Amino acid sequence: MVLSQGPFRSSRGGPIDLLGAPPARGRTAWLADGLRAAIGEGRLAPGSRLPATRVLAGDLGVSRGVVVEAYQRLTDEGLLTGRTGAGTTVTARAPRPRAQPVRPEPGGLRLPQRPSADIDLDLSPGVPDLSAFPRAAWLRAERTVLAEATTADLGYGDPRGNPGLRAELASWLARNRGVRATADDVIVVNGVAQALALLSQTLRARGVEACGMEDPGSRGSRDELRHWGVEPVPVPVDAYGIRVSDLAAAGVDAVLLTPAHQFPTGVVLSPRRRLALLEWPGLIIEDDYDAEHRYDRAPVAALQASAPDRIAYCGSVSKSLAPGMRLGWLIAPRHLHADLVTAKHASDLGNPALPQLILTRLLATGDHDRHLRTVRRRQRRHRDALVAALREHVPAARVEGVAAGLHVLVTLPDGTDDVALAQRIAAAGVRVQPLSWHRRLPGPPGLVIGYAAQPPDRLAEAVRRIGSIVG
Repeated sequence: MVLSQGPFRSSRGGPIDLLGAPPARGRTAWLADGLRAAIGEGRLAPGSRLPATRVLAGDLGVSRGVVVEAYQRLTDEGLLTGRTGAGTTVTARAPRPRAQPVRPEPGGLRLPQRPSADIDLDLSPGVPDLSAFPRAAWLRAERTVLAEATTADLGYGDPRGNPGLRAELASWLARNRGVRATADDVIVVNGVAQALALLSQTLRARGVEACGMEDPGSRGSRDELRHWGVEPVPVPVDAYGIRVSDLAAAGVDAVLLTPAHQFPTGVVLSPRRRLALLEWPGLIIEDDYDAEHRYDRAPVAALQASAPDRIAYCGSVSKSLAPGMRLGWLIAPRHLHADLVTAKHASDLGNPALPQLILTRLLATGDHDRHLRTVRRRQRRHRDALVAALREHVPAARVEGVAAGLHVLVTLPDGTDDVALAQRIAAAGVRVQPLSWHRRLPGPPGLVIGYAAQPPDRLAEAVRRIGSIVG
């Protein structure tokens, strides 16, 4: 197959050799890698039109299915787009690795040992598939918003957030998560991190100096609490979620947990534990960070609906749209509401106006729900590919947790140094996180592996490298 100096053409159209002869095996990955490299190097510029699948298959001497699958992989990555009657075109340039300094992780741990530019397969947990961002729907909504927005919409506004967005969020959360709240209960925040910051400041001002937290649990959340002067107290997690009896013995007045899909173990808080937790008298901070990504059944309802007067519920669009949107929500017991709004106003006067108006429209038109359905289908394929590759290349590994979210936990044999193992894996160009990063209490070693940001063929390659190291 060759590439012309202008639009992309088949072998009849130009003199530049692009791929060479196909290999005997792995032809889909070969073709996808070749096209991806051509896009990244600028030989296929945005707007270039690719040959029809039948034409390219004939030129290369491969089956049409190979070309269809390769095109689909690059479409999933956001590099191609295809429409009936319009063909397949390049939509974006593939990112190329950029040299970056190695930054110390919280607590002084460093990963990887080699420069970041040598990491070509980043499987960090919590990173969504940013190529799936609904650009067309966002652009349509933005045009409508700009045409209809009033001067008042562009002012400082209510520090709680745009009233229309708060109403849509209350309705959407009621339908999808069972949350009990009105628009007046919702505070629009810059993601869950800000929700935790506001809660920590408010609790600290009321004399709360410590907060229970799942162990293992999110290292980022633990550091966030500590930064604002609230000491996280580890409470063990087992196969049924947080151990409420240990929480009761911890002597704290608040607890932060992820009941719908515990991070990082992936377990769901059991019904018996939910009931026991609701009998515990303290404040519950519910981080519903990725509940919309459940692949085998409907997700369990939010805990907040069972005790809205004792539960501060927070979530965001970071895992459904993109973390760079910096849009989330906090619904807290009403006795905390006024203090939280005061802290929000002092922090930033409120969130940016236009993104709030655009998200309002996406929720109102159903475009957000349609996007979520598409993303769930893609993420299930990614997870299935990762699990299948682990079974093939790391058969001794145990994949923990339910089929949900954007990561899996792989537990390792006792005695394994998971930090050292993660460093060795990084030296092979793959970034994963050791489970030890996320725990303070003794427990089994493991690796926390994200799968959302990489297509299935790249996940398979990452796990092949992991398997060559784990042995």
